Amino acid sequence: MTIVSLRHARVRYGPLEALHGITLAAPGPGLTVLLGRNGSGRSTALRALAGTVPLSGGAVVWDGADVTRVPAYERARRGLCLVPERQAVFGSLTVRENLDLAAPDHAPALDAYPRLRPLLERRAGTLSGGEQRMLALSRALLARARVVLVDEPAQGMSPSVAARTYELLSALDACVVVAEQRLPSALRDRPVLVYELRRGAVVFAGEASELGR
Repeated sequence: MTIVSLRHARVRYGPLEALHGITLAAPGPGLTVLLGRNGSGRSTALRALAGTVPLSGGAVVWDGADVTRVPAYERARRGLCLVPERQAVFGSLTVRENLDLAAPDHAPALDAYPRLRPLLERRAGTLSGGEQRMLALSRALLARARVVLVDEPAQGMSPSVAARTYELLSALDACVVVAEQRLPSALRDRPVLVYELRRGAVVFAGEASELGR
């Protein structure tokens, strides 16, 4: 089992504190959802786990080891993959070249998202928003990471492709943490761990089935 966690984590952007000492733990294999509106701190929590924003207090712990001071590139080498909400692909490279950066065998990615197959020679920057999300997630699938962090994975996708995306993420042999504004319908009846954030604080922690009770 892999567990990544924030312990009393604080993040500041200049004079503003985005996370007010939050504590959460995401076990894997399995899916954890960080819920919250824009400005809630959910994206900042993902970046803190990935190491792309520094903590001003608290700690990031991965499998019992404090990795707070471990840089983002080293966390990536150890098996962490972050898919941000924006700029998640290399726009000047083709779809094929983007996939080449993740793995030489593209078959798992193209099986997951067949719509990418006729787009292999297209530059990623010319794709629609939904197609770019498919490409970004395909690279994450190919990476075989131990920890996968995804900000709004289904953004710009049709309902059927969004449902397929959550099936793929749920099936990964990894600790998967996603940030969403609302709980996806595909996850409502699953044993999914949910943390709801509001203004930089955790206001709910429990299973998806307990939300709204």
